Amino acid sequence: MVIIDMYSMAMERTTGPEAPTTGYLVWRLALKWRALVDRAVAPVGLTHAQYSVLASLYGLSRAGRRPSQRELGDVCGLDPMYVSKLVRALERNGLIERDPNPADPRAVQLRVTPRGLEVVTAAMRVVRELEEQRLAPLGGRTSQRAAELREALKVLLEDADRTADLSTVPNAPTEARSRNEP
Repeated sequence: MVIIDMYSMAMERTTGPEAPTTGYLVWRLALKWRALVDRAVAPVGLTHAQYSVLASLYGLSRAGRRPSQRELGDVCGLDPMYVSKLVRALERNGLIERDPNPADPRAVQLRVTPRGLEVVTAAMRVVRELEEQRLAPLGGRTSQRAAELREALKVLLEDADRTADLSTVPNAPTEARSRNEP
């Protein structure tokens, strides 16, 4: 039996044991989505990663929160160092500000500036339209099939967060497991 690595699999459609794996399909879809969002938000001066951080900060702000960079990174699912780089770029562009955290002098609280609000709301409209287009084969953003897809993805993400450590992966190479052990 031939085992096909999901990242080197040919793009042709096949059936049977050599069909694309779920992981491969999710990976390919994620790459395509990222490229589409990058192109969609470029006219407002953002990258996909910057959009993710700015939109997440906007959402948290609307809920009355002033997150630290670490908290924002947790929400976005991004490494704290990468979030720091993105926050600096967004701050240089006048889209967010960092204020001292009164409860922790080592931390800052982030907030969207008025200019950032204009940019993020414009970007969110564009991304919403893009999502509607991309989900049209399922009946659009508000369809039952799209809702089921979102729920399935949430379940997989929650499980991935819970089991992110390679030591929990059956048959993972021993050296990979030992690198991820505390």
